[in-house]
Amino acid sequence: MSGTGQPDGRPGAGFHGLMAALLASSAGIGLVFPLTSIYISDQLGLGGTGAGTYFVAMAAAGCAAAVLGGPRADRGSAAAVGAVGTSSLVLSYALLGAAGGSLPVTAAGLLAGVGYGLQYAAITGVVTALVPAAGQRRAFVLRHVMTNAGMGLGATGGGLLLAAGRPAGTLPWLYEAAAAASVPLAVLFLLVHRRRPAVSEVPPAPDSGAADREPDPPGYRALLRSRPIALLMLAQALFATAGFTQIEATVPLLLHHGMGIGLAGVSAVTAGNALVLLLLQHPVARRLEALAEEAALIAAPLLWCAAFGAGALATATDGTARTALLAAFAALFAIGEIAYSSAFFPLLVRFSGPASLGRGSALSSLAWSTGTAVGPPLGIAVVTATGTGTGWLALAAGAAAVLAVTLLLRRAAR
Repeated sequence: MSGTGQPDGRPGAGFHGLMAALLASSAGIGLVFPLTSIYISDQLGLGGTGAGTYFVAMAAAGCAAAVLGGPRADRGSAAAVGAVGTSSLVLSYALLGAAGGSLPVTAAGLLAGVGYGLQYAAITGVVTALVPAAGQRRAFVLRHVMTNAGMGLGATGGGLLLAAGRPAGTLPWLYEAAAAASVPLAVLFLLVHRRRPAVSEVPPAPDSGAADREPDPPGYRALLRSRPIALLMLAQALFATAGFTQIEATVPLLLHHGMGIGLAGVSAVTAGNALVLLLLQHPVARRLEALAEEAALIAAPLLWCAAFGAGALATATDGTARTALLAAFAALFAIGEIAYSSAFFPLLVRFSGPASLGRGSALSSLAWSTGTAVGPPLGIAVVTATGTGTGWLALAAGAAAVLAVTLLLRRAAR
């Protein structure tokens, strides 16, 4: 694994290898991600209770793992934390594919939570170690795109495989394939770790005394007492609650149930969003670099307000006009995602500081988990109570709430 990057800020081979492995891992997870609750409840015969137990175990273990993994990543072992987390994911999906009862399913949920929690606490530190500061904003955009593109490719492939075969016989093997797809990522994390000695392994200078030692990095409470960090974590939770979970959970309901659009049309909107992410991630990220990170973060919810507004306008039209407005929704939301990934993680790096980046990443994971838990039921309840046109406007109001927090964050960061 050579080098940390080029002199002009371009990432080196190590980063690109990591991104290729991340794409493969995300594609493997995408094979089964939409199917797990059905697999546990129906095929394994554990019902809704069994499926619920799996996801509760995953959420609890994920929060605990992120909190415990953050300090370890701060001690110079972010890549090792990522390797352990990814290995836990491998074991989780392999176990779930072979599971036959409630105990292994619960164990698989715990392993998955540990995997995701540790991976999230580690990945930001690993990227910053592999990419020069000048190239980190684009690197974080590429990380976001690789994750989402991989999930989309995996979900498409899983659907085609299930359609071509017998679901009962195919599903367990998809979980084994998901496990295998994450092995390269675990190996890449391990290679990065072996080539970057931990901070604690660097011997002190002979003349350094206790007075010259760097102070211990701030803990979680000290980080949260920082107003920029607290606002950034609030923004992260709201980005998940009002944005990312809504395009996955609530928007499909608005399109299908509220606007009478068939499943193929719903899939086309999702595919359009992914296509814009792939095609525009480089030129949009390059333009965003002309903006301060706080301003780029503000652009994300602003674009999402416009996206949800286009969806609301589409409810009053049909034919070509409706198609154009829904295409605008998909494109505007994708560009907002690029703005988010270009700005959020560099801000996390700056506000946390190098010595506390693992803890900052762990807090970010907790905020994200909170948003992903609250967002879907809240969005679905609001849309069910208000109707289609008002539902789109309610989503726009949620994006406006995110916008308000990002504006406060910009003031606090000055």
